[in-house]
Formats: sequence, C-alpha cells, structure tokens
Amino acid sequence: MLRPSAAVLDPPLKVSTAALNKTEPPSRKSRLPALTGLRSFAALNLVFFHFGDPKDFGWFSPIVDNGYTSVSFFLLLSGFILAYNYTDRAARGEMNVREFWVARLSRLYPVYLFSLIISLAMLETEYHSQSRPMFFAGFFLTLTLLQGWSPALSTFWNTPAWTMCTEAFFYLLFPLALRWKRPRKIRWLFALLMSFWLVGMLCPALYTWLHPDGDLHPDRYSNGWWMRALKFTPPPHVPSFLFGIVLADLNERFPLENRWRLLLGFAGLGSLYFVLSNGDRLPYVFLHDGLLMPLFGLTILGLAGKNILARLFGFLPFVMLGEASYCLYLLHFNLWTLMHDSGVLQKTGLVRLDPWFSYLLLVLAAVMTMKWIERPGQRLIRRLAKG
Repeated sequence: MLRPSAAVLDPPLKVSTAALNKTEPPSRKSRLPALTGLRSFAALNLVFFHFGDPKDFGWFSPIVDNGYTSVSFFLLLSGFILAYNYTDRAARGEMNVREFWVARLSRLYPVYLFSLIISLAMLETEYHSQSRPMFFAGFFLTLTLLQGWSPALSTFWNTPAWTMCTEAFFYLLFPLALRWKRPRKIRWLFALLMSFWLVGMLCPALYTWLHPDGDLHPDRYSNGWWMRALKFTPPPHVPSFLFGIVLADLNERFPLENRWRLLLGFAGLGSLYFVLSNGDRLPYVFLHDGLLMPLFGLTILGLAGKNILARLFGFLPFVMLGEASYCLYLLHFNLWTLMHDSGVLQKTGLVRLDPWFSYLLLVLAAVMTMKWIERPGQRLIRRLAKG
C-alpha cells in the first residue's frame, strides 16, 4: 500500500533559484535500506494472507493470519518517509508543492493504471454485479483515485487499490502538514504520538460502541457499509499518517548509532509478534489500524538506525524486492485471480507446485513491472510536467 521507496522515495525535487545560489549544497539524507527490506516482508505477507493457508507458515502463521495489518504499516510508514525526506527541504525553502505532487503522481499512477489495464476482465464481473449508475461511478472514481471515498465502491475493479486513494489524499495533505510547527522537545513529540494513537482508535471505538451495521461481533469478514467506511475511506487512516510524520521528527533526535535503536527494533518486532499471536482475542476493528501504531513506530525507529537488525533487513535481496513491493501489492490480487481462472496452471501441471510457484510468478511480475512500467512511466510524467 501503500508507497515509500528504498526508504528515500524519490530523486531530489528540483530546488528553487534561491537554493541553487547557496554556496554549500545541503547534504542528502542517508538512505534507509532496512525499511525497504521490511516493506518486502509486509508486501509478501499480504500476498500470503490473501492467497495462502497460515498453517503452512509455521512460526509465522500468526503474522500471516493477520496479514491485513501490513496495510496499516504501509500507511504509517508513508508519513514517516515523506517527512524524513522533505521536512529539511521545506525548512530551507526548497520544496516546490507542484513539483512534489508531480513527483508523487509519477510514482503512483503508472503502475496503478497498469494494474487496472491488466484487470479489464474484472470489469465484466463488476458490470454484472453493480447497477449501471454504480458501475459507471465506480469506473470513473477508480480511474481518478477517488474510489475510497465511496464505501460501496472502494474495492471496485482492483481490491487493494483503495489504498492508493488514501495515499493520494495524504499527498494532498502533506504540504499543509509540513507548515505545521511541530514541537522540538522529545517529551512533546511523545505526547503528540500518544494523541494521534488515541485519535486513531476513536473511530473503531465509536463503531464498537454504536454497532451501526448491527454486527455485535465484527471480524475481517464483516462487510457492512460502516465497516467498509472504517476500513477503506481515507479519514480514519489520517492519524496513522500524522503519527508517521511526528515519528520522523522523533527519529531526528536520536543518532543513527544509538544503541537504544536496536532494543527498540527488537521490542517492536517482538511485541508485534506477541499481539498478532493473540489477534483472535483482540477486537478486530482496533487491530485493523490504530492499535498497532506504537509497535510499528518502535520497529521503524529501530530499523532506521545502524545496527545488526538494520543490516539484516537491509540484505540486498530484501531491498531489491522491497523496491518492487508497490508493484507486488497492486498486482497480486487480480493477477493471482486471472492466473488461476485461466486454467493455465492446471493444463501445464504446474498447479502441483502451488502456491509457491504462483508466489514466484507474482514476484517476477512485480519486478518486471517496476523496471518496464513504473520507472519509465515516472520519467515520462516528469518530463511532460516540465513541458
């Protein structure tokens, strides 16, 4: 979901004329490969969650069984990475809002559009399952990254693509968020993080209290209108995004070599495993988003440092797959469905190697899409924007 890059998302935006006249060019932010490596695991976890049996993953079965939480992680990480990359630029007056939006669109839309094109067969299903006005509304809203604002149509055409509507909304908000004078003292940053965590659980709390869909025990299969609004519309996820922005401020207060980062990383990952192992005992609506913010934060702070845990997740193959994680996320749902509905795997006998063979095909498709669609599309849009 879903889309920070190898941890430094983009090549630097073109700076203003005033910035170019400075005698000493500012140093670039250090890359955070461990977070890119972590993205590869989060994206694969969503694939396993949608198209796998958690029992096949042994000790990792609790993580796979609650794989939907990876989306919440991506949304929070998006705020962190954007703030990590752009806060200093904005403070120096080097951030051009239009160029920022072009940069974000150039990364977001080529793969997004490609995922819809290869999923045209899914439109037939949508056509027969929706009324004509709803079908054409879904078609328009999905093409324009607005489908998430309609709970009934949020998963139209390509189910995971609702997160791109949320990301697009975040990108609109981000320049405004950068103007917000955030506190510099650590204790106030902690207070802000705590506030966003509590606000993030407000909507789940209201849903649990009011039962607007009439479901007294909602779970991942609940599909009422209000549940879809809670899960798929942008506003309930804004606290996660803002939490990530403030987390980036806190990250700047700790040296990368600080030994506490290693402990934070282990604490975050260990606590996530413990919570997810007991996921069946926790209210689904809280676990889906707000509840895990602090644990995601601990993990990110740990892996943003220089320590053995960061080196582990920064292993080159993990980073390479992490670079393609956006493509994997957007393609996996419909591509899996198309592969298995076509009967090709059955006719060739390759179905005997499933699900692992299909997982491999999805990864290869994601890497090729990154190379031949995402990066050329990004360059094309930026070139056109420059006129």
